[in-house]
Amino acid sequence: MKKFSLMLAGLGIAAAAVPATAIAAPAPHAASYQAGWQNINARQARLEARINQGIRSGALSRREATRLKMQFRELSRLEARYRASRPGLTLAERRDLDRRFDALSARIQIEKHDRNGRRGH
Repeated sequence: MKKFSLMLAGLGIAAAAVPATAIAAPAPHAASYQAGWQNINARQARLEARINQGIRSGALSRREATRLKMQFRELSRLEARYRASRPGLTLAERRDLDRRFDALSARIQIEKHDRNGRRGH
């Protein structure tokens, strides 16, 4: 019984310490989020890095990489057109960009894991 009580007390202390450490140490990617939205520049940088990593590792063929980079540039141009019309993005524009970024991210994932561009396999 005494061991059980000590174990419960230890778990209580451990459980109380976890939220305190989570609050004290923000996630490293927390700077890329603003008011619930993911920072567009950070998201673009991550997508481009994923494409470049796929090229370096050989997970993306030359054709896949070219197509993904073209789609990435089209998305960047669309964002520039949205921003040129007014100082900030409207909610509809932001949602449209988020939907398109999600679709591009999914395409990168599929192309990197379809084993088409793998060398020697």
